[in-house]
Amino acid sequence: MVCYCGLLTAGKQPVPLKGIEVELEVKDHVATVVSTLHYENKEDKAIEAVFVFPLPGDAAVCHFSAKVGQTEIVAEVKEKQEAREEYDDALSSGEQAFLLEESEQSPDIFSLSVGSLPPGESASIRLEYIIELAVQADDALRFCLPAVLNPRYQPQGSEGGGVQVTSVPASQVPYSLSFSARVSSPRQVSKIDSNCSLEPLQYLNAEQSQAVVKLAAGHKFDRDVELLIYYQDAHQPAAVVEAGQASAKPGTLMGDAVVMLSVYPEFPQAVMSSLASSGEFVFLLDRSGSMGGPINNTKKSETRISSARDTLLLLLKSLPMGCYFNIYSFGSSFEHVFPTSVEYSEKTMKEALKKVKEMQANLGGTEILQPLKHIYNQPCIPSQTRQLFVFTDGEVGNTKKVTSLVKKNSNSHRCFSFGIGEGASTSLINGLAKEGGGHAQFITGADRMQPKVMQSLRFALQPAVEDISVTWVLPQGVTAFVLSPPLTAIFQGQRSLIYAQLTGQSSEAKDCFVTVKYNLAGHPTQNQIPFTLQPTEKTGLTIHRLSARTVIRSLETEKNDDYLMPFVKREDKKEEEDGVKQKVVELSVQSGVSSSYTAFIAVHKGESSTTQGPLLRRFIPARSFHRMPWMQCRPVPCMAFGGSIPMMPSNRASPNMPMKKQCYISTHKSFGGPPPAFRAYVNCGMGDVMNDLASMPEIVAPSPPPCMDPLLELVSLQKACGCWPLEKALAAAMGKTSKEVEKPKPAAVSKDVWATILALIWLHGFKADAQDEWQLLAMKAVSWLHAQKASCVAECVAAGNALLGCKVSKDTLGI
Repeated sequence: MVCYCGLLTAGKQPVPLKGIEVELEVKDHVATVVSTLHYENKEDKAIEAVFVFPLPGDAAVCHFSAKVGQTEIVAEVKEKQEAREEYDDALSSGEQAFLLEESEQSPDIFSLSVGSLPPGESASIRLEYIIELAVQADDALRFCLPAVLNPRYQPQGSEGGGVQVTSVPASQVPYSLSFSARVSSPRQVSKIDSNCSLEPLQYLNAEQSQAVVKLAAGHKFDRDVELLIYYQDAHQPAAVVEAGQASAKPGTLMGDAVVMLSVYPEFPQAVMSSLASSGEFVFLLDRSGSMGGPINNTKKSETRISSARDTLLLLLKSLPMGCYFNIYSFGSSFEHVFPTSVEYSEKTMKEALKKVKEMQANLGGTEILQPLKHIYNQPCIPSQTRQLFVFTDGEVGNTKKVTSLVKKNSNSHRCFSFGIGEGASTSLINGLAKEGGGHAQFITGADRMQPKVMQSLRFALQPAVEDISVTWVLPQGVTAFVLSPPLTAIFQGQRSLIYAQLTGQSSEAKDCFVTVKYNLAGHPTQNQIPFTLQPTEKTGLTIHRLSARTVIRSLETEKNDDYLMPFVKREDKKEEEDGVKQKVVELSVQSGVSSSYTAFIAVHKGESSTTQGPLLRRFIPARSFHRMPWMQCRPVPCMAFGGSIPMMPSNRASPNMPMKKQCYISTHKSFGGPPPAFRAYVNCGMGDVMNDLASMPEIVAPSPPPCMDPLLELVSLQKACGCWPLEKALAAAMGKTSKEVEKPKPAAVSKDVWATILALIWLHGFKADAQDEWQLLAMKAVSWLHAQKASCVAECVAAGNALLGCKVSKDTLGI
């Protein structure tokens, strides 16, 4: 008998997950997400359903319950092995059990097991998590509901098994999604945008500070659901105090009050206008096979690698003279353009651009650890602050090792990370930036990579913030124990969050203050936030759970931080590791927040009978973004006969697993030939491989690369110093002939000055909507013009406007 456990089609056995309902509630910048998953067993035998799915990597999963018939069972958080054993014992006794556990390799992947669901029985699973919303370049708050779980590449020699995902195209996902959001804030909700079609926004009060929105009917499961929330006069510094849990012991995190501080620095304009003219800029580009896929699901979508190449062009043209740079690329191996970082010049820029133009998604897997180690082993250049830019689609299985390495080297650099395409690991991308004191960006849907990357380059060129300190003014008898890692980076317009536990009591009705001090370009600066100890109403335990999540993540990733020593006081390394695990388990159980060492377990102790024989295991397919052009087979243990959850090792594995063929699907680069990039595992019977292939969507060959965008064509002609040469290619980029461009040039002006002014006029006149992309290279051009001390500038601007049909003033150009 053939047992299908993976890619299920209409003609195969039914999938027990029938639908997912998601309710989102956003209060200012904190979101609570409630997901309800509906299961139904239409088979004639009891089954165990396993669903591996993504959640945001920084989410605090805080509730898990199951409803069977009219009975609701609320899950408990227990040590992971204990929870697994209780789950196995329940199944052996014929009881219904539900197990939710977090991946030990990456905290943005969860596995949900629904065990011993009898024939004809239905069950509803309720999952709740809390998350802080990130601020975008345009001041929007970004919420993302991951609907895509791509296979994670597991480097050879890594401990633990890779995350194996049963994936199907969007058209074959057999369950539905409904989504609604309620947003409230002290300020007006200006608008809510999305990459998906929404029903009209409905306001709930006259002040328009509360609103609801839903996904439009007919939503396809073909992308992550992204919301961008805009508030009027948003992002003011604030402090929110939340009362402790009445049933918890005073002196513990859950028993004491907790304060959440939102710090939004505003740097002086005089300081911000002077960008750094030095630094070592290291660009690390993912060239694994998956980077050959499209950024989004539209037919005309460009590939991830081509967008990354265009972005590197803008970056290299925008670097300041006097800096150093290098470019690394990685897959199963890694390459570099220069042996060590070199000084930025016309010669080195041209050499780098030539190599970038040749880069394809042809380096195999996604092994980012080795190139990072190589970069960190390179000595830093004196007086040149190292800035690392990482571009990846985030499909790795050793996330914690990667982020730990970045954390270890955080004193020598800043790391800016970019997640490209649907399904990029939020845990990896956010973790790189958080541990590296930088900033994270995600490029999905219709997003262009270039403006987001250039915003991060502006952050990198901002004067470095040094000597950051946080001081507290509290009533006598009250002390603050900071739960968040020390602030290592502050950026203009970006929020920094600080959680602190308030211990002790005071009868004084005294105002409290938190002062964040730092040095900015040699100028002592401070931001002060006043607050009271009066708890905010109706927050429940949201802030406590977010702070617990913060401590848990820090304990899991860095065991020796000084600020965590009150939690772990062990000297011997082995004892310290055991102490860390013990403290994580204690805090996870106390707060009800998930961790890599714990799991949620719920058992329905109703009428039961011992199960005869193995349960049928059904793996629920997750939506995968990638097309599947190649298929190969090899023998592996069959997961249908009592094997463990692929993502997480378990004692449930049978010592004598029967073998059968497992098909794996490898995505190669668009232009042929390299080793497989990653494998999306699909368990199936060999006799039906061709039927499965026949059921796949038609594979569309990549279309030839389009002509270069006029903006990128013009940018590509700029020299490293900032000027443009007067040449035929520049005229063509502006839609003119060489004769048309040369004729109106004032006689007293050099060709390069004239060409540079024309290029600036064209950028302002025709590409104003893309100013974020070219602003830095335009500033370099203006600096070059000032250094030339050219005459007749006003005459050049007038002549250039006449030639190009624009009305750009000299002041607008900055010259």
